[in-house]
Amino acid sequence: MQEDFRLIVDLVSVLAVAACGGLLAALLRQPVLLGYLIGGMVIGPAGLGLIKELIQVETLAQFGVAFLLFALGVEFSFAELKKVQAIALGGGGLQITLTILVTVLVCGVTGAWGALPAKGVFLGAILSLSSTAVVLKCLMERNETETPHGQVMLGILVVQDLALGLMLAVLPALHQPGEAIGIAVLTALARIGLFAAGAVIAGKWLIPPLLRLLARTESRELFLLGVVALCLGIALLTEYLGLSIEMGAFVAGLMISEVEYADQTLTYVEPLRDIFASLFFASIGMLIDPLFLWNHLELILGLVALVFIGKFLIITPLVKLFRYPLKTALIAGFGLAQIGEFSFVLASEGQALGLVSRQIYLMILGTTAVTLVLTPFVLRLVPIVFDWAESMPWLKPYLSGEGKPLEVADELPIKDHVVVCGYGRVGKNLVKLLQQHNLPVVVIDQSESRIQQLREAGVPYVYGNCVSFHVLETAGVNQAKGMAIALPDPMSIRLSLKRALELSPELDIVVRAINDKNIEVLYQLGAREVVQPEFEASLEMATYILTVVGFSNTVVQREMQQIRNRHYLDLQPEQSASQVSRHLRQATQDLNSRWYPLPDGSPLIGMSLEEADMRYLTGVSLMAIRRTNGEEIDYPSTGTKLEKGDRLLVVGSDEELAALNEFALGRAAVPTDNSACQWVTLNADCPVLGKHLADLDVFQQLGVQVQAIRRDGKFIRFPDSKISLQVRDQLLLCGSLPSLNQLEQLLAPKTEQPLSIPVVKASEADALKDYLPTDSVWD
Repeated sequence: MQEDFRLIVDLVSVLAVAACGGLLAALLRQPVLLGYLIGGMVIGPAGLGLIKELIQVETLAQFGVAFLLFALGVEFSFAELKKVQAIALGGGGLQITLTILVTVLVCGVTGAWGALPAKGVFLGAILSLSSTAVVLKCLMERNETETPHGQVMLGILVVQDLALGLMLAVLPALHQPGEAIGIAVLTALARIGLFAAGAVIAGKWLIPPLLRLLARTESRELFLLGVVALCLGIALLTEYLGLSIEMGAFVAGLMISEVEYADQTLTYVEPLRDIFASLFFASIGMLIDPLFLWNHLELILGLVALVFIGKFLIITPLVKLFRYPLKTALIAGFGLAQIGEFSFVLASEGQALGLVSRQIYLMILGTTAVTLVLTPFVLRLVPIVFDWAESMPWLKPYLSGEGKPLEVADELPIKDHVVVCGYGRVGKNLVKLLQQHNLPVVVIDQSESRIQQLREAGVPYVYGNCVSFHVLETAGVNQAKGMAIALPDPMSIRLSLKRALELSPELDIVVRAINDKNIEVLYQLGAREVVQPEFEASLEMATYILTVVGFSNTVVQREMQQIRNRHYLDLQPEQSASQVSRHLRQATQDLNSRWYPLPDGSPLIGMSLEEADMRYLTGVSLMAIRRTNGEEIDYPSTGTKLEKGDRLLVVGSDEELAALNEFALGRAAVPTDNSACQWVTLNADCPVLGKHLADLDVFQQLGVQVQAIRRDGKFIRFPDSKISLQVRDQLLLCGSLPSLNQLEQLLAPKTEQPLSIPVVKASEADALKDYLPTDSVWD
């Protein structure tokens, strides 16, 4: 077979097996690059041996590295980095430095690398990089890219990717003898500095006009050809200067990243990048010997464990050092504990320079591949581990709610304000509109950059996590008129909604839903209104069009409001019962949920959910009902009646679930036609503060029972008579309506206006006299 035709056959074989391996990995919900590696192993010299022109294939695979680094440079955003610049630049830089230092120290102590510390630096550089592709994919699948831990991980990953260019430039210097390595590194850094200066000049004055000229031709082919020539030309220039092709490609991407045609460039180059990247990873796979991996499996697994533990122990304290909550630090530590795909680039370059032997090179490849396989499983396991940890009383204070506020504005509104959770684009616009109507606002956020914006704008703020009871209390949720939740991730939205209602059961809360799957979940958890941005955009556009073509504005507005009242069901895609049930389980997995069997003879049997009002009286949210005949009612409406033998999927804290059990067994008062239950909040000047329940015989006189107290986010069911009442305590009072009205007047704070109290019996009046404000008027 002719040599050139043999090369074509080899290329087709590599691309075909990479496609098959990638498809298999995708079906198994693994990173596709693992499929490329396995495909390369199958047809490589250590596998079936189908590739004959290995050197030529590897040469072409270098285009994959160049395009990978070029696209990385184009995607790099200084604006995104600025959002988390402290943890990204400080934490990311420290993480890389510490990883390299620890690796050099371990290699020096164990003697694993002989006398040359340069080899330890090389290995440390490989270990310091994490996988941008795998971590980003996992975050996107869980809608967590805008969460605090997502922003921290992406910020550190950006710095790691940026450091890759520096590592590739310094790498040739590490091959110098020990006594000359310092001079070699300084020379390499000087070359980088000169090249960077030239790149900045070219990026500012030469590249933008060139791209505009190419774009003006309106020819996709010419634009792509010009960009590819620019990328590879700069890459060859850096190779000529003694740096590396990869470094040049990355800098070429950076030069384009701030130009207005960056997105267009990336769109055109991505197909080339993906094809040649698959060729590169498949060629790496061809170098892996499966028999070698099998014979050294225990050693590789041990190295995997050391990598995970070591990087976790480095990253977690660093994130905590930058004042992030413990939970955020732990998630970031778990998420970045693997070795990244760009480590393959460093490893292959190091082998070419003779920094590592083939055996060590294969060990690095095997360890990296295993860590990439395990990372998605680790990130899926993290929420389960946290659920278990938060169920432990001694761990819950450290993880649940993530502690106290880091900082509070000097002057916060005391009452009748609006609490806004999240100061992103939606939260910022919301605050602006509320302030235009002179409404007092308190914003909760845990991003340092956003808190700085709030300081500069003079907006009252609480620096902390909206999920925290302490943070919500500090923001005055108990005294607020309303609350708006505009957070970026579903888990935080659900938790902050649930905990805000635990503090203030009657609070009006409007929530932004990230996607349509969460709308019903949020309503069931107690949101008064749920807004879905995409659906709202559709409704507004429809309103405009229908009005323009002649429909009555009143009729159109009424129809749009009906759609909102039906929770956007008219716009949501149809789903089978099994799909709805599956989404419900996924939505409640990060909440404390369980199936509760309704006891036989329960007074709740036959009552509608509106009559039972379980969330108001016990704090639990009912998400689904499973009948004795196997029927499951997901997101039941308020008119749904409870039946004998029902099993209820409920969400709530352990105390709230215990309260539900008492409620369902009839040991607690259940609202009837002649009785009711009501939450009452004790304010700072309430006349009963500091008194013990046993001292307040007025409750017995009026036949009112104190069924529960909410204090500091805790639900105290049937409080002891010796408990004393404190400011901001919330009492659940159950009794007759007239009695509740009288007690509400009693517990009201002193005001300038006389309080008017309904006519009561003489015995009841005597019981009330000692507790009423002195300026009350008896009618």
